[in-house]
Amino acid sequence: MYIQVVKSKIHRVTVTGANLDYIGSITIDEDLMDAAGIVAGERVYIVDNNNGERLDTYVIAGERGKGEICLNGAAARKVMTGDVVIIMAYGYMTPEEARDFKPKVVFPDTRTNRLI
Repeated sequence: MYIQVVKSKIHRVTVTGANLDYIGSITIDEDLMDAAGIVAGERVYIVDNNNGERLDTYVIAGERGKGEICLNGAAARKVMTGDVVIIMAYGYMTPEEARDFKPKVVFPDTRTNRLI
């Protein structure tokens, strides 16, 4: 049996944009993606600390070093520019693997969304 376990987390980044006229997804600065072990196209869950919204979508790589966190498409209706969100990705593993697994957790600067 496999269980789903958090494998990656970008803790408390600020939304820099919300683009309704897009086919969907979240754009994330590629530096943050690399630090958290998240890849383009991967499914992620997003929690908005300002309004309590929760949603899931897939990742698009944003320009490195720009600090971009942009919700696109329908997800843009769930957040506002300036909201603080947590981004999480999950992986499947056996309970035995999960016991020793340590997720990659990134704590960027909330003002700039850049690695500290």
